[in-house]
Amino acid sequence: MGSWKKNGFRGERFILSVDVGTTSVRCHVYDKEAKIRGSCSEKVVPLFPEEGHVEIDPDALWKSFIQVVRGAVTDAGIQMQQVEALGMSTQRATFTTWNRKSGVPFHNFISWQDQRAADLVKSWNASCTMKVIHGLMKMLYFLTQQKRYLAASLIVFSPQHVTMRLLWILQHCTQVRQACEEGTCCFGTIDTWLLFKLTKGRVHATDYSNASSTGIFDSYQMCWSGFLCSLVSLPLSIFPTVQNTSHNFGSIDPSVFGVPIPIMSVMADQQAAMFGECCFNVGDVKITMGTGTFMDINTGSKPHTSVAGLYPLVGWKIGSEVVYLAEGNAADTGTAIRWAQELELFSDVSQTSSMAYSVPDSDGVCFVPSFSGLQAPLNDPKACASLMGLKPSSTKSHLIRAILESVAFRNKQLYETMLRETNIPITNIRVDGGVSSNDFVMQLTADLCGRKLVRLQHREMSCLGAALVAGLGTGFWRTREELRKLQSTDEVFLPRGAATGGPCEEYAPILRRWERALQRSMNWYKP
Repeated sequence: MGSWKKNGFRGERFILSVDVGTTSVRCHVYDKEAKIRGSCSEKVVPLFPEEGHVEIDPDALWKSFIQVVRGAVTDAGIQMQQVEALGMSTQRATFTTWNRKSGVPFHNFISWQDQRAADLVKSWNASCTMKVIHGLMKMLYFLTQQKRYLAASLIVFSPQHVTMRLLWILQHCTQVRQACEEGTCCFGTIDTWLLFKLTKGRVHATDYSNASSTGIFDSYQMCWSGFLCSLVSLPLSIFPTVQNTSHNFGSIDPSVFGVPIPIMSVMADQQAAMFGECCFNVGDVKITMGTGTFMDINTGSKPHTSVAGLYPLVGWKIGSEVVYLAEGNAADTGTAIRWAQELELFSDVSQTSSMAYSVPDSDGVCFVPSFSGLQAPLNDPKACASLMGLKPSSTKSHLIRAILESVAFRNKQLYETMLRETNIPITNIRVDGGVSSNDFVMQLTADLCGRKLVRLQHREMSCLGAALVAGLGTGFWRTREELRKLQSTDEVFLPRGAATGGPCEEYAPILRRWERALQRSMNWYKP
């Protein structure tokens, strides 16, 4: 009570937001100006029980969640009673199953990075069933000219989506199969499991943004896909209720933090970052450059149908309003930079921008950032990461410049795919994530895309987005215009010499050389 009085927080209210990411769990306490008054974070420790298996211990994640909430509240010098609401954002497509009665998980979380279902994915994609479905969809497209059917004729299963990993669990875990037969099995992504734990089993739910990221949800019909579940024999009974993104999901049981805190928003991390960037209008784009790059465009009230690998997602559903996004991603952004650090090409990541600027070019070195294959628009899971064009004259700075250039080159590919595919005029581009602090990557991306990039002062947008949605739900903030006014810009990157071609023209031969390297890296890991 002493610190509460001393810091002058009597009567002041706050929004608590937790982001459960791939590498960390972090919690921020936000005030009315959306300033962070307290924070705490814990590392997420992945488990690798077998080659290609990536898991997270549910109990360890739960303990981290509790610790970061308590730590952030303590850091803010406030009392738990001053928290008006909780918002949550979580990594997508990481799931577990558990006993509905006891709440005990049947297995660890299966991460979105997990590859155990790769053989299952391969066999399904090559199956007669999929060939028949693709053929029927092509016929429907020919008859109706609806792009949706053309996209469906190209759809294949992916290990990143939940479908095949869940099917693998059903095939290999007797306990899960038995619980499904008895009607006592619950399925859920991280948000669903945390809701179940926080409410002591009263709530088995998710929101539309998380559901649409699983690959099992029909974003056109806004429900779990009965067709897909019938096709691969997934029981619909195990899936959570899908609620609005801004929704009173119930209160945290008082036994957890001593007071009942309303849970007012649940969001998938990239969609939460989009909301945090205030990308509320059609044509607004955000680029999150973290472990991977995620480029999202607001497509309005209809899902975008892609033939080049952009994924249609529900951004959020608030009241009757549904906002859809189209998303493209490149999986190895921060991964490539961390790899370079582990090779001791640099000691501190803050050095990389100045190292890249210290040389006029990469001395012909090309880097292909493909530790996890290549995503849209190339969509080649068998591509390899590679360094090409090395010479005796190649220095650490040349290698770093080549790596950072590859990040900007992939950004350019995603941007051009988005322009071509959506045919939506892009209005604003906002950038967040750890790699966005690299000025070289930001400036080169602006140059190559010929667009202004805005980097905001807030970098952890997923946490902020979930907080903003929760705050709107309680009246803590009242309008989206109010939210826009809370934003503060860190730096604006303008394309240099856009009218005359400028750096983009200079980079044309470098880009062509990199694209040749890209082609040589593709289909490297043959079956």
